Order: sequence, then structure tokens, then C-alpha cells
Amino acid sequence: MNASKLRRRIAWKAARLVYEQRESDVYAATMRAARRLCRGWVDAADLPDEKEIRELIQSLSRQQAESLDSSIFENARLAEGRDRFDLYESLLAPLEFVKLNRWRHPEGDALYHSLQVFDLARNELPYDEEFLLAALLHDVGRAIDPRDHVAAALESLQDFVTKRTAWMIEHHTLARQCLDHTIGVRARRRLAAHESYEELLLLAECDAAGRVAGAPAPELDEALRYIRDLAETSGE
Repeated sequence: MNASKLRRRIAWKAARLVYEQRESDVYAATMRAARRLCRGWVDAADLPDEKEIRELIQSLSRQQAESLDSSIFENARLAEGRDRFDLYESLLAPLEFVKLNRWRHPEGDALYHSLQVFDLARNELPYDEEFLLAALLHDVGRAIDPRDHVAAALESLQDFVTKRTAWMIEHHTLARQCLDHTIGVRARRRLAAHESYEELLLLAECDAAGRVAGAPAPELDEALRYIRDLAETSGE
């Protein structure tokens, strides 16, 4: 990872830690973000300054306000008709019988993988419902059409997730290519232009890490209950 990209990712991670009140001090947030992303020694030149991080915190505040305004109508529409959590459960439950490639997925089935990814995502952004849904639902299409599981997921979830959640699900495989450095320059730029690009990369990291045989993971009903409670708390 080049120095400028590393500095930017540390800055975003630190800003989120302060914004979500998981750290109250900017310096402590910066060091925590650096340790997580680098897993070792970090050159002082790669660390963002306080001004950079505070500007990102302000940006996150503006994005949250804009997202709340735009989601009021969307969430009301999602709540109409069939209970969306019943749909989520009906799409997730069959994943238990979808066995994944043992070399790439030593954890076994697609449901166990999805629950691991959700748990990792919850540790990162516990109050971002749209992000958590993308983590939990990103592979639901595997039980419908393994040849194109992303398209199958988007079709099944149409009108039952927000545009932001759908965007993250749609692009989560491309985000893995970003982490692997196998994506083209233009494709990366298009993704990076989106306001949820950092969350998309975080989803890809959780997707890559949620592949551990025997790792602890919540039960499906627990995961759904957590998101339902989050939605009710936010006033949906």
C-alpha cells in the first residue's frame, strides 16, 4: 500500500472512531486506526494530522444528515407490505445448504460465512444498519443462481434494501479486487468516487476475513434481531 493511500485510510478510520464515539481523543483514534491497518510499526510521515481527521469527521456528519433526509421516504416504502425481515430470513436460511469452495472457504457453508462477515462488520460499524445488511445479505444470491449470485441477490432484495445497501452488495466482488490490486484503474476510480467507497472496502475486508473454520459467529435469528432493533431505535 503506498504512503498516500495508507495515510488516507488511517485518517478515515480514525475519523470514524471519533465520530462513532469509540474514541474521544483524535490522537488515540489515529494510533488505534494505524495499529489496525498496519499491524506493526508506522512511519510518522504516514500518520494524518489532526486537521485532516477533523475535516473528515465534519464530512461524516454532513453525509449522515444527508443520508437521514434521503432515507426517510425510502425506509417508509420499505416498511410497506411484507415484513422485510421475514424476506431476509427466507433468503438467508437456504445458505446453510450451499457448500462453498473448500480452498477459498474453509469455513464451509454460505450461511456460516455470511454470519461471520456480519459479526466482523458489527465490530467495525455497529450502528450502520445499511452496511450491516450488506454484510449479512451479500451472498444470498448463491442459493438462487450460483452463476451470478450478485444479480440474483439484487433482484431478490429489490425494494427491501436501500440504494446504499444495494450498491455495496452489487460491488462487493469488485472491492475484493481493490484489496487484491487486480482491478483496473478506471474501475477503481469509479468506485472511489462513491461516498460509501470506504465502507465498501471495509465490507470486502470483512468478507475476506470471514472465512475461518470454527470461528465464533451469531445465530441467524440473533443477527436479524440486532438489525431489527437497530432499525427500531433509529425510528424506522
